[in-house]
Amino acid sequence: MPLNLPNLLTWLRILFIPLMAGVFYLPDGWVTPPQANLLAALFFGVAALTDWLDGYLARALGQTSAFGAFLDPVADKLMVAAALIVLIDLDRVAPLIGLIIIGREITISALREWMAKAGKSASVAVSFVGKLKTAGQMVAIVLLLYFAPLAGLPTARIGTLLIWLAAVLTLISMAYYLMMAARALQKT
Repeated sequence: MPLNLPNLLTWLRILFIPLMAGVFYLPDGWVTPPQANLLAALFFGVAALTDWLDGYLARALGQTSAFGAFLDPVADKLMVAAALIVLIDLDRVAPLIGLIIIGREITISALREWMAKAGKSASVAVSFVGKLKTAGQMVAIVLLLYFAPLAGLPTARIGTLLIWLAAVLTLISMAYYLMMAARALQKT
């Protein structure tokens, strides 16, 4: 396991997961609900920024590695799944949304592994729709964790709209990846 800045940022993202989730389950009196919302949104927001930063730094510094390529998407999926489970528990996200997003992540991860074993990993490379889904999902989760109006903006309503949009994009991107994989496998 190469120890470099991009991989350290990925590990940091993983360490933020229990902090983001844990603030909602602290003993009474340790933090107020608005403080828990703010802390969780900050932990998740910083973790989401490290997702972008670690990939950028790995490429810019020439520090890409097989371990980093493995750990980065695992960290992303753990972070999003944990946040969605917490948001479902807090009744801020519909369980159907969690099932769609988490189910897609598991399906596409398995598909990528299978395609890599078949020597066809390029056929399930990240698409623009997948990137758009991820961006909308990350913003939505931050807003839903914060959940209070911010500068007059109804963050809960905006976050809810964005998470539904992300769920639709999730289904579209999953269909795209499955179609690309099927085409690649038909050519063999």
